[in-house]
Amino acid sequence: LYFGTIEPRKNLLVLLDAYHALLARDDTPPDLVFAGRKGWQYQSVFQRVRDLGLDQRIRFTSWVDEADAPAMMNAATVFVYPSLYEGFGLPPLEAMACGTPVVCSNASSLPEVVGEGGILFDPRDTGALTNALARVLTDERLRVDMRERGLAQAAKFSWERAARETLAVYGSVTRNQ
Repeated sequence: LYFGTIEPRKNLLVLLDAYHALLARDDTPPDLVFAGRKGWQYQSVFQRVRDLGLDQRIRFTSWVDEADAPAMMNAATVFVYPSLYEGFGLPPLEAMACGTPVVCSNASSLPEVVGEGGILFDPRDTGALTNALARVLTDERLRVDMRERGLAQAAKFSWERAARETLAVYGSVTRNQ
């Protein structure tokens, strides 16, 4: 499962190439689901699906209601997030909170968000993504371990903690004026 906007910064062409390479090794992996709206310059993603002959293996759900997102994430064997840039990276955190193994790029803020809870890869390295997906899809013990580590990592984040830390920053700023 990929959950997010379909746009260039999400690095979805690398995901499609990695999935294509994964299928070349073994045609048993589950279909790849893209859940999210079309963003700017989304056309290249749909063109790559056609060019690689993946029309029968890729599912596009378009927009998913926020209330339905946890069910989708819980149903996924692996959540993949190959983004080149994120301000924070909420979808991988949400997937870990659902107990879904996460394979995520090591770009931007994502390593801090995912921590030891998932497998990180260089977002420009298609082979690294292919190998990470293959490992997770074929190793049940790894998936169980990733579920546990992901839940522990997700527990480090909460809106209450974010609000408390934000108030502390505001307090220090106003005291120093």
